[in-house]
Amino acid sequence: MEREPIAVALRWTPEEGGVPRITAKGRGALAERILSLARAHGVPVREDRALAQLLARFELGAPIPSAAFAAVAEILVHLYRLDAELAARRAGRPAS
Repeated sequence: MEREPIAVALRWTPEEGGVPRITAKGRGALAERILSLARAHGVPVREDRALAQLLARFELGAPIPSAAFAAVAEILVHLYRLDAELAARRAGRPAS
């Protein structure tokens, strides 16, 4: 049996600081729509069902719980590396 899709979107910017916040969440068709919109707008998507299930328990606009800090920090590091690689490619230089 296939599991129902689940998606949670987070927002965090270095300029704002603070803790990432939950900006969207859903299951089933709503999760598929969230994922589709993210991909269509070039937002990186990370599949981590356990983390998504944990985050989905919290209200929209809520900061991520402390139990999720390590996992979310790992994702942010990955995204910053990806951004640096893409910027280097656009500038025509090798990524470091």
